[in-house]
Amino acid sequence: MSPTPTPERPIPPVARLLFLSRWLQLPLYLGLIVALGVYVVHFWLELFDLVRAASGSQAALQHLLEGQAAGRAAMEGPPPTRLGETTIMLVALSLIDVVMIANLLIMVIIGGYETFVSRTYLEQHPDHPEWLSHVNASVLKVKLAMAIIGISSIHLLRTFINADAYSVKALIAQTAIHVTFLLSALAVAWTDRIMTRTIHMSEEHESANH
Repeated sequence: MSPTPTPERPIPPVARLLFLSRWLQLPLYLGLIVALGVYVVHFWLELFDLVRAASGSQAALQHLLEGQAAGRAAMEGPPPTRLGETTIMLVALSLIDVVMIANLLIMVIIGGYETFVSRTYLEQHPDHPEWLSHVNASVLKVKLAMAIIGISSIHLLRTFINADAYSVKALIAQTAIHVTFLLSALAVAWTDRIMTRTIHMSEEHESANH
């Protein structure tokens, strides 16, 4: 004899309104897509300047040097006057930094929408990201923390490559900030592991009781 199905309870209007409020996040994710487009334009403009400077364009070289000097508030000494190996490496790291920030934006846009707004139903899509199949709020926090560490590492590497142009105070401050990001990511991952273990133990306990 099959069990009698329980009638579905109607959703209260207040609960329905609260649940619909998740769509207010949609303009935020659309705004992040616009920001991603700005990063794409910035990437190609900086790459174009690098290629032109390597070809001997003084205007492109000056533009690159001004871009690298934009963060020289804590730097000491004159800026470089030619496109040397250090300048090329700094520009390349800037491009890598843009790519990593773009990856972070994609992770927030797709993962955040899937987790907090609505399903994307992309399981059958050939380009469906592997990480999206098991994403949740906890996994998203850990991935975001790791992405921030990667971005901070690129910034720290750029500083160390041109360490002679920075004060000791600036070097210590950037290193301390990077270590803080690292410890924060470890704390997030450790907390997520404890929560996952607690939920798993609770499910096993309920299964044993039944």
